[in-house]
Amino acid sequence: MAQPNQRTIALVGRPNVGKSRLFNRLARRRVAIVHDQAGVTRDVNAFEVDDSYTLLDTGGIGLVVDMDHQKLIGAAEEQVWFAVQAAQLICLVVDAREGLTPLDETIAGRLRESGKEVILVVNKVDTLQVEERTYEFASLGFARSVSVSAEHGYNEDLLRDTLTEALNALVPLDPPEPVDQPVQRVSVAFVGRPNVGKSSIANRLLASERLVVSEVPGTTRDSVALDLDYTASSGEIWPFRIVDTAGLRHRGKVSHSVEYFSSVRSHDAIGEADIVFLVLDAESGVTRADKNLAGDILEAGKCLVILVNKWDLALEQFQREPVSGYESVDAFRDAYVASVRKELFFLPDSPIVFISAKTGFSFERVLRSARHLWEISGRTIATPRLNQIFQRLTDARAPKVIKGRRFKLYYAVQVGTRPFTFRMFCNRATKLEDQYRRYLEKNIIAEFKLVGCPIRFDLRGKTTRYAPKPGERRKR
Repeated sequence: MAQPNQRTIALVGRPNVGKSRLFNRLARRRVAIVHDQAGVTRDVNAFEVDDSYTLLDTGGIGLVVDMDHQKLIGAAEEQVWFAVQAAQLICLVVDAREGLTPLDETIAGRLRESGKEVILVVNKVDTLQVEERTYEFASLGFARSVSVSAEHGYNEDLLRDTLTEALNALVPLDPPEPVDQPVQRVSVAFVGRPNVGKSSIANRLLASERLVVSEVPGTTRDSVALDLDYTASSGEIWPFRIVDTAGLRHRGKVSHSVEYFSSVRSHDAIGEADIVFLVLDAESGVTRADKNLAGDILEAGKCLVILVNKWDLALEQFQREPVSGYESVDAFRDAYVASVRKELFFLPDSPIVFISAKTGFSFERVLRSARHLWEISGRTIATPRLNQIFQRLTDARAPKVIKGRRFKLYYAVQVGTRPFTFRMFCNRATKLEDQYRRYLEKNIIAEFKLVGCPIRFDLRGKTTRYAPKPGERRKR
């Protein structure tokens, strides 16, 4: 007997036969990016279906590309066969419109050699004429076959029943056990420009080659989430959900629709994450795209840690030829931190962690930083103490007079966490200028040690009283 996450079905096949669309259809939600361009799926996507089994969406086998991308495609296909080995049941997806191809026969042969149970899924059966041509796939020799249309839902229920019946015969499902409390996982998203090492960081944390890693920019097209239970030095288990996202370019450089949808998924991952790591390349530092992305993270109200990856390269270069004006690596790192903070001055004093995904340098700080931010971002600040600090700050530096009036704060109270939200009752909600807002935010963060946690002010101005016109009685 097995639990749902121990029962796995993998969708495999050549490129562009509709695996991702079928994956979304069975998952009942748009998890994977669907596009007519072949090779969009590269990592293995996973989703638990109906609390019954885990469904794996894989990249296309046999994609023909230029020589510069052969290494990338090889890595993606390794992930496909990893999924085949991990699954108990395989769905070989073929295209009814194009008919049987030599590549279909080659893949079918390898699947037979694997010894795994295979169900043939003939996709894109959108018309009666197309369905009449599906007989040719019988030559592949698989006992079970289902004709479907992932786009229109044709035979969806039949496919679900067939998959459940076959999987139950292979791996019976345990009766559900009562669960006292679901595990609360801290969702950690790694975001940044293409080729800064996000997938390598995730792989290092997961201690596997689960995600496709390549020097080709844009390797990751979709957001991929994987669970990780980290054992702290105290012996405590910290449950995380690690999310690797597609590289985000500057908005003006998104070249086609696949990149656009990847960008949408990455921003969705930011919105759903608890902690976001902005990954920088140590050699290129902070770019315009990094600034835009940092602003998006802050606007989403997410706790933020800055990861400076590939620091091993900077150390190697410093050892070969020390940088002029810096007497030590520590001095150089301190100057680097100062530069990052200057470029990203609008962030809430986010922690800056120097790491190397290649060597594992300082990697223990990554999840510790995430755990620390998660803990402090849920704090509740006592109202008397909060108002005492606000009073001290406004006394030390009075707001500017704007249009003859000065912003005045009467009272403040915390009304939310993650992000910290403070409701401020004041004389005029529109009179808090940006510079003074940053002054208050920066000092509140420093006073209560909320580094890395964004702050939002909910301004509530005085209610305007109704003034009756001459001769009109005041309304009660």
